[in-house]
Amino acid sequence: QVQLVESGGGLVQAGDSLRLSCAASGGTFRIVTTGWFRKVPGKEREFVAAIGRTGDSTAYADYAKGRFTISRDNAKNTVYLQMNGLKPEDTAVYYCAAARVPLTAVVGLGASGYTYWGQGTQVTVSS
Repeated sequence: QVQLVESGGGLVQAGDSLRLSCAASGGTFRIVTTGWFRKVPGKEREFVAAIGRTGDSTAYADYAKGRFTISRDNAKNTVYLQMNGLKPEDTAVYYCAAARVPLTAVVGLGASGYTYWGQGTQVTVSS
């Protein structure tokens, strides 16, 4: 069974940077696409970014383009989300998710396309 563990969240000021990590274990061969989502209380979970198995293909939400970068280190079974220029509206619980299908297939499915989920890490950006 695939397990995903996020880390790297915290409390920062507007304009600061954070790098989130998602470490996968247990049956990682099943993972084809890894994505990041975020959730604010009272709002729907929203897509942030995703990356394919080789790292050659990526996708970003419009608000993340130019500020966030997703990458992966397959030797460490870890996916990263580098977040620069953080804003108070980026405050959320960030979740790592893994899908068993290619990015091109899952990008239109949203959260429902992902099979495995981490517990989340809190990111708080103060103004």
